[in-house]
Amino acid sequence: MMKNWLWKTGRSAIKSMTKVKKTIQTIPQKRTPMQEQDPIARVNNFDEVTFGYNLEDAVNESSRCLDCKKPLCISGCPISINIPGFIRQIYEGNFKGAYDILSEASISPAICGRVCRQEDQCEIGCTVGKKLEPVAIGHLERWVGDMAIEKGWSNSPGIKPRGFKVGVIGSGPSGLACAADMAKAGCDVTIYEALHLPGGVLRYGIPEFRLPDMLIDAEINKLKKMGVKICCDTLVGRLFTIEQMLDEMGFNTVFIATGAGYPKFMGIPGEFLNGVLSANEFLTRCNLMNAGEFPVADTPLRLGKKVVVIGAGNTAMDATRVALRLGSEKVYCLYRRSRTESPARSEEIRHAEEEGVCFCWLTSPVEIIGDEKGSVCTIRCTMMKLGELDGSGRSRPVPISDSEYELEVDTVIYAIGTNANPIIGQTCGVKLNKWGYIETDETLQTSIPGVFAGGDIVTGAATVILAMAAGRKAASGMKRYLGIQP
Repeated sequence: MMKNWLWKTGRSAIKSMTKVKKTIQTIPQKRTPMQEQDPIARVNNFDEVTFGYNLEDAVNESSRCLDCKKPLCISGCPISINIPGFIRQIYEGNFKGAYDILSEASISPAICGRVCRQEDQCEIGCTVGKKLEPVAIGHLERWVGDMAIEKGWSNSPGIKPRGFKVGVIGSGPSGLACAADMAKAGCDVTIYEALHLPGGVLRYGIPEFRLPDMLIDAEINKLKKMGVKICCDTLVGRLFTIEQMLDEMGFNTVFIATGAGYPKFMGIPGEFLNGVLSANEFLTRCNLMNAGEFPVADTPLRLGKKVVVIGAGNTAMDATRVALRLGSEKVYCLYRRSRTESPARSEEIRHAEEEGVCFCWLTSPVEIIGDEKGSVCTIRCTMMKLGELDGSGRSRPVPISDSEYELEVDTVIYAIGTNANPIIGQTCGVKLNKWGYIETDETLQTSIPGVFAGGDIVTGAATVILAMAAGRKAASGMKRYLGIQP
């Protein structure tokens, strides 16, 4: 009864609000906050940190959108979601209509609403943001996506089989997006995943306190309902090659979405000591193999009490915060530039600070020192200052003379980026560039006719939404290749 009363009250409020003409003066002046777990409590669990909007929050925030005639938010979105359109539907109380608009472009609004960098993409062009805080587009997208999962909404059209067989290598965001579009086009789609659960970087690279597994499962189940088959524990390039997929296995076209999960290191002394690992390995072992639960789980992870994470991107933030949750007493984050240049989302840095991560800005490691048993015991660092701009457009970090100091640590985790996954390039004739990434044309077709590629294996490490955009672009090229669309 209480729930129904709240629903009716919310609907009445919506009807009264839609009669008011919105201007920058009449809309709520402050962005609707999203509630979060208390830092002291959340550092001891893997539950989601943010709670998401309720109905009243979502309607209130949607009322801040001015429904601009020339919305720059759309051009800022990598997959061109009709942002004012879906927000208008929330404001008018048509929540299924909001999902319908979102799902025209996005296969997983519940996921994108959580992990996309809206502050650097759609929200940066928000007209409201010129005078006030921008509309919380990501929070609204998440709210609609969560409601769609709760209510079982799906917008899979009636699928007419075309008789084409499509293979997708990798079940990360790019592979899932491509598979969804090809399935909707009537193709028989099979995804091959090297690990034992699908989801790619969504599942093994992002902790559950940022992206719960049940959301990934919900989106993958939508694909299965469309007829997409997922074969896990299948390493393409070792069990069979791409050429075999085309010649012997009957695939008409193939999409490579293997990502760029090969870790980078700095090349400083001591990187091969016990206790040095990459963030990719660390997060995969924790997220996918329950390594933090050893000896209950089978995969051991002897994480030290004093941990250093090198890097300051979102992956570095994830690694620092997971280390705290696994019982590390002190976690340092080392970054050779300042906080301003950090590639991580400001929200993630704030959350890490609240949870107790110690940030060492303008600091770079120069040597990892081991004990008599060959295990990490100390890391030697040097202070940095910012110099002239480099090729990335950021100030180049320069070492400060006689500024070295040491930290006592027993685990070092590298989170400074990744390289191309080498297996595909080693086992097929696809053309690579000098960095080992796959070369494609404007339709994302590779040097092998009928074979397309997209996401991090083409561009290098990027965002989830850019990978999804690449998957959809590749699907468009594949449909043209097959003659399904002009």
